[in-house]
Amino acid sequence: MESFVVKGEVSLTGAVKISGSKNAAVAVLPAVVLTKENVHLENLPDITDVRTMIEILENLGVSIRRRGRNALDLTSGNLSKIAPPYELVKKMRASYYFMGSLLARFGRAEVPIPGGCDLGPRPIDQHLKGFTALGADINIEHGMITLTADRLVGAHIYLDVVSIGATINLMLAASAAEGRTVLENVAKEPEIVDLANFLNAMGAKIRGAGTDVIRIDGVKSFTGVTHAIIPDRIEAGTFMMAAAATAGSVTVEDVIPKHLEAITAKLRETGATVRVEPERITVAVPQPLVASDLKTFPYPGFPTDLQPPGMVLLTAARGLSVITENVFDGRFNQVEELKRMGARIKVEGRTALIEGGNRLSGAPVTAHDLRSGASLIIAALMAEGDSTISAVEHIDRGYENLEQKFIGLGASIKRISDQASEKISKSPL
Repeated sequence: MESFVVKGEVSLTGAVKISGSKNAAVAVLPAVVLTKENVHLENLPDITDVRTMIEILENLGVSIRRRGRNALDLTSGNLSKIAPPYELVKKMRASYYFMGSLLARFGRAEVPIPGGCDLGPRPIDQHLKGFTALGADINIEHGMITLTADRLVGAHIYLDVVSIGATINLMLAASAAEGRTVLENVAKEPEIVDLANFLNAMGAKIRGAGTDVIRIDGVKSFTGVTHAIIPDRIEAGTFMMAAAATAGSVTVEDVIPKHLEAITAKLRETGATVRVEPERITVAVPQPLVASDLKTFPYPGFPTDLQPPGMVLLTAARGLSVITENVFDGRFNQVEELKRMGARIKVEGRTALIEGGNRLSGAPVTAHDLRSGASLIIAALMAEGDSTISAVEHIDRGYENLEQKFIGLGASIKRISDQASEKISKSPL
């Protein structure tokens, strides 16, 4: 286990290149098993969750050859297993995408109930409802989900709630089902579109990705393909928030500005200036930030993954801000840690009230999940004095080389072992 020691009172300046999307990569990688031919993937982020997904594929029998830090060749011709191992599945929620891909390939899948960040209840009932509609039999026993189907047949499926995970899983399964599947009330995130583009390049027939209705005509076989993962809009948004929160000036490069419109609009509301160019966005703060209300929604709304960094930003904005979390019940894991640093925040159910404009102070804090961990780095950069952030393995799950990217913008961040962290936390700051 490791921690970050972060020096405060830093204004970030410079440019940072954004890595491939975590959420797109972990959807595309399970889809590789649909074809027996070679798949070449580029712009894969070198993060813990992707490494775990690669381990699962290797365990299932996929042949993998690394082509540099961010590219892989994968061949599933000798794939024979239908049960990803529990010790890997428990590390990440996206491992449940193997339900859809293995069911499509073999007509059977055995997947343990997955792990991941603790963000409150995240049921998979919509996934199972969809698999049943496609003709699968489902048995859940001792934490194992077993799906079997002599044949998958297209169906009309309406999701009771918008679910990114269910949309992806049903796209995977329906791509190999007989006839047409219509998915309604589906997620519209860019990562859904990226997966659809990948599947279509392999021979799938998917239309409507990025809208709330997706139509899929099943096919019997899939070909090999070369595909580049889209840029990570959450990583880009994290650096954009960090630039504004630290009163700096940062350009995020290799991005798709369309994916970041909700973040751009919110930053402008707080008084930041945002310059949008093809494949790059610059955020600067020429004047003190002002309070703004923030509500999370599925895409194209403000993303829940950027609510924690958004909260840190609003602690720097003068006045009273209100955050309403409409996606996850447990997405305020950063609040108590920010209060340890002097933030004035009150939580009432899914609403957080932030009295901004007060200087934060360095403190020992803990990253309880991926996105709250990233938000604590931003808070530490703003704060007076040094901060120690423990449990940074959560941050490593979704951000490639994050501390080095911050260092490249002028931050002082040092990664240390837990033993060294314990000595620092017991010393006066």
